[in-house]
Order: sequence, then structure tokens, then C-alpha cells
Amino acid sequence: MDEPKLLTDLSRARFVLLGERHDNADHHRLQAELVRRLTDSGRKPVLAFEMLDVEQQPTVDASLARAPQDPDALAQAVAWEKSGWPDWSLYRPIFAVGTERGLRIIGANLPRSQVRELVMRGSSALPPETWTRLGLDTPLSEDVARAMRAEMHESHCGHLPEAMLDPMVLAQRARDAQMADRMLATASDDGALLITGAGHARTDRGVPAQLARRAPDLPVRALAFLEASPEAREPRDYVPSDSAGTLPYDYVWFTPGAEREDPCAALQKSHGK
Repeated sequence: MDEPKLLTDLSRARFVLLGERHDNADHHRLQAELVRRLTDSGRKPVLAFEMLDVEQQPTVDASLARAPQDPDALAQAVAWEKSGWPDWSLYRPIFAVGTERGLRIIGANLPRSQVRELVMRGSSALPPETWTRLGLDTPLSEDVARAMRAEMHESHCGHLPEAMLDPMVLAQRARDAQMADRMLATASDDGALLITGAGHARTDRGVPAQLARRAPDLPVRALAFLEASPEAREPRDYVPSDSAGTLPYDYVWFTPGAEREDPCAALQKSHGK
């Protein structure tokens, strides 16, 4: 598909998700360009971020009220350098487009303290109304639960204790549901854009699935930026083993891979010590 057709389709959606690999600068550059192109006509969707949580919203709003055109002031206000997310320079282009275009910037994620409480205490960590609204009272199918447990096992390099897999799956579900809830609650007349990890942008069980559950009549589009590998020459080579033979996104944009150290090697070393 050529880029003009892609932009036309994305502009017709109420909700657009741009899924990234967090440390890939190309992904953030392309996200920024798509946000720019999708707002060239004067549209003003809210610009929501996985990297900001709901408790930071007053700080975000106050910073933008003081310095509406200064993304660096926003980074300082939310203490980005202490957040644990990749360097601010990677994300700055996206925030710069948002402030330049006067978009409302939204913290979409659960606070980390609440995620920790969910992992440790389960359903008692959330008010019953929130638990139900987020759909966490509905059990996952065994196939999906098995796939998500395997994903948690792999993403933690095999070092996550077995007893922690289900609590970590619950936390992932809660983050997906929270980000969908936030998009629904804060969307402007022109909808909402979400900057998030590609895993959260999965149409089969990520934020788009939560949006479909809550608002099935509203159009959603999910685009994932995936790193191309020399060993994988066809799009089908990137299909996850748990997604029924298809890529779990509406669109995929392939990019070069970022150079990075093997995170499992570093974890293995620390466990050895």
C-alpha cells in the first residue's frame, strides 16, 4: 500500500494506534511524521501515550498551560529521565509535533504502583467498578492465556517464576484495558492517537480488542512498526505463533533493526552473580 492510501484510511478511523519497538529511533521518527500528516488538515485528535500514566495528567496539563510549545518543559515536569523509558531524545519528535499542533497530550497507562499492586494482590487492587469496566472479570480463553503466559516467559528471558506468569498476564491485560478506557474517555471530536508498544497494538488481544469490546461500532486502526531481519524475507515470517496465521495488525511498516545488546545476556550475567 502506498503512503497516501494509508494516510487516507488512518484519517477515517476514530482511534489510531502506532505500535513501536521502544528503543528504535526510526519508529519514533515515523510515528512523529504520521502524527504530523494526520493533523495537516487541522484535525486535532488527542495524542495519548503509554509512556505517561493517568496520575501524571495534572502535571502534563500544568506544564502545557505554562509552556504550550515546549516539549522539553513537559519532559522535565514528568521527570522523564527517571521514568525508565528510553532516552527523551527518541520520543521528543512525537511530543514536538503534538505541542506544535496544539494537541491535547494524554497519559493513558496505569501508574506503575497500581500495576505492582495488581501483580501482588490481583482483583483486590482495583475497585470493583473499575475491575468490571476494564473487563478483567471476564476470563481469558485458555488459548490466549497460554499464549500470553508464553510471551511473559520469553520477555523475561525464562527467569520469571511460574507462579508470577498469571499475575503478569493480568497486569498486561489491565494496561491494555486502561489505555483503551482512556482513549474512549478523552477522545476529541477527531478521535485519539495512541503511541504504544507493538504488543499493546495487537488487534487480537491488545488495546484494539479492548476498544472493540467497549465500542464495537467505532473504527479502529492499528499500525505496527516491525524490525526487518535478514533471515525473515516475507511478511508471513513475522506472524506470531499464537495469531492464527496472520499478522495481528491492520498494517505493518517494516524498518531496519536498531543495534542493541542482548537483554537476556545481561540478565543471565546478573543472575550468575
